[in-house]
Amino acid sequence: MIDTIKNLAKQYSSEIIANRRHLHTYPELSFQEFKTSQFVANQLKSFGITPQPIANTGLVALIEGKNSQKKTVALRADMDALPITEANEVPYKSQNQGVMHACGHDAHTASLLGTAKILSELKEHFEGTVKLIFQPAEEKAPGGASIMIKEGVLQNPSPQSIIGQHVAPLIPVGKIGFREGMYMASTDELFITVRGKGGHAAMPEMLIDPILIASHIVVALQQVISRNFTPKIPAVLSIGKIIGNGATNVIPNEVTMEGTFRTMNEEWREIALQRMKNLVEGIAESMGGSCEFTILKGYPYLVNEPQLTQNLRKAATEFVGKENIVDLDLWMAGEDFAFYSQQIDACFYRLGTRNEAKGITSGVHTPTFDIDESALEIGAGLMAWLAIKELGN
Repeated sequence: MIDTIKNLAKQYSSEIIANRRHLHTYPELSFQEFKTSQFVANQLKSFGITPQPIANTGLVALIEGKNSQKKTVALRADMDALPITEANEVPYKSQNQGVMHACGHDAHTASLLGTAKILSELKEHFEGTVKLIFQPAEEKAPGGASIMIKEGVLQNPSPQSIIGQHVAPLIPVGKIGFREGMYMASTDELFITVRGKGGHAAMPEMLIDPILIASHIVVALQQVISRNFTPKIPAVLSIGKIIGNGATNVIPNEVTMEGTFRTMNEEWREIALQRMKNLVEGIAESMGGSCEFTILKGYPYLVNEPQLTQNLRKAATEFVGKENIVDLDLWMAGEDFAFYSQQIDACFYRLGTRNEAKGITSGVHTPTFDIDESALEIGAGLMAWLAIKELGN
């Protein structure tokens, strides 16, 4: 079976690359993946697979093997792009101005289409059902995963586990990364407005200085992390934007700030956010001002179920060799695949796409991001192999 899958992946590699290039050329933003969704649907139909729409621009489809009710495994790919202007000069450069597949979702989608074609040809050789999930809006809150779950993507049939892969520009092409347990952080966006009383900077005794208040808040917020830190619960709090439109001799009436809070424990997440709110409001009030603290709840933390991840790591070792399996570090970035991981057993692994000899080294979310496309053959074949192995466990 493993040789058959590798041969099919190799046979279809040019098609998978062509699909990736088409998707890269015509990227669409979160919740706007209409043409992308239609392209994916047409491809699936050409494989004899019937897709169903979900979450507006999402798709779900089933590949039923023998004894299809025995077990169901879900495979997920995201489809949206980012508001970035591409700087690469390649034949498949984005034709949609200001929009780019700078996070590899084009590769994820093309790879899963390749997996789907392989599995559709092998459905007489495995038992159970593979559920394909082509998901919109990973890049924008509330996240397409949360919407798909609400609309029943994990039902009828209910998968026992879900598998996702993500390109990794720091990992050489040919290598696959795994991590058991906590992997990626929850993500919340913080919006703070500090209000005071502005006026002439030479007369501070007549004013309530929101810049001074905001400065105290920025420093004090760090104690929420530093005085509650434990290696078992990693956390990051960063204020990335401060606007106080005064001047050298003008104190403004208000200051606005924006930041992010990330952690890997849902209970601590709620406690910390409440402590932040109490802290900033208390500081502002104690200094004569007021503060509005708004939290945009993002994605939960992502956990890779240990036994499932061990099983898939073993299967991946069989597929690419022990020398090509690498351990992943904790990553404080967020990913809405985490919503699935909070519902059922999940494993989110990394597909190496870096090739220094070809100059393919840029990170995700940059205008020069690209991948070594030989990773697509590996990604499509590996996911097919993982699905079949997991159905057999």
